Amino acid sequence: MDLIIGGDLAPTKSNYSVFEQGDIESIIGEKILNCIKNADFRIFNLEVPLTDELKPVRKDGPNLFAPVATLKGIKQLNPDVLTLANNHILDQDEQGLRGTITELDKYGIKHVGADVNLEKASSPLVLEKDGIKVGVYACAEYEFSIAGEKSAGANPFDPLESPDHISALREKSDFVIVLHHGGKEHYRYPSPGLRKVCRKMVDKGADLVVCQHSHCIGAFEKYNNGTIVYGQGNFLFDRNDNEFWKTGLLLKVSVNKNMSVEFLPFEKRGNGVEMADNEIAKGIMDSFLKRSEQIMIPGFVESEFERFCDENGQYYMAVFAGMGKIIRNVDKLANGVFTKFLYRGRKACNVQNHIECESQRETVIGYLNKKRLGK
Repeated sequence: MDLIIGGDLAPTKSNYSVFEQGDIESIIGEKILNCIKNADFRIFNLEVPLTDELKPVRKDGPNLFAPVATLKGIKQLNPDVLTLANNHILDQDEQGLRGTITELDKYGIKHVGADVNLEKASSPLVLEKDGIKVGVYACAEYEFSIAGEKSAGANPFDPLESPDHISALREKSDFVIVLHHGGKEHYRYPSPGLRKVCRKMVDKGADLVVCQHSHCIGAFEKYNNGTIVYGQGNFLFDRNDNEFWKTGLLLKVSVNKNMSVEFLPFEKRGNGVEMADNEIAKGIMDSFLKRSEQIMIPGFVESEFERFCDENGQYYMAVFAGMGKIIRNVDKLANGVFTKFLYRGRKACNVQNHIECESQRETVIGYLNKKRLGK
């Protein structure tokens, strides 16, 4: 059994018409299409709700969507499974997600990781061929897309529940793949916390864990009997042209008596994607493998993340202080003079306590949710 796993798939304004016309061959290279065609199963992360009725929720970050008509092009990829556990699937409120599920069901496209309530959103899928069963479980970090007991949304990664879900899936599958929409955007290494989460998933029965949220190729490691990919980059998502969004990896997963993973590098060209040429492919893979070696050095993941925090922490503190974009930029140019003044003395400790302490954090989030929803 061969599976192809692609990262974020999102029709955007630059290629809406291509998707709506079903002319997918004009933006996806022949080598990629052949690779997808030859697989037994194809899995992508649908990063947008499919809807013609816009009802943007109040959130941090952009509210994405794609017209229902773009499904014509998505169908040309012949996806067997679309994962919906991500931070944008609820961007157009519950009606956007419910409509997406209706359209996918209409065309017989399986989906996993989001649904009309938490119980259904956390339900896995099992793919079967030649007597081999592969379980697929999808979850996402908490943002503004999470399902509730009686509300639609994505399946959250819950440190108390998700490991049990994976263990239960393992009992009825020969192999388990976890698609985790988590990790820091535009950061090519795992944080210490993300690595701990992904390793726990392997300990609980996952053979392959794939992190898909970072919009960039990261690193991978072999852990116990599993493989963990800390970022495969986007698949087709023409929203940004920075260095992180220019390349990605398709994962070719071969399953027989064992599971093996092959990394297929590709690059963004215009508003589409092509398999990377020899020299470019070599450069992508050399960097990927180098980072993968680095994260195995004792202490590297911790020290690299500490460096990242040092470089970006001021931004977060400015946001917590309520600074707008212009003031944040001035503060950055002034070497953080405003944030240093606002968080003088023990004030930074006060913020840390309310973020770090579980009961304090739960109270703050409960209050903020009511304010955001206008209750």
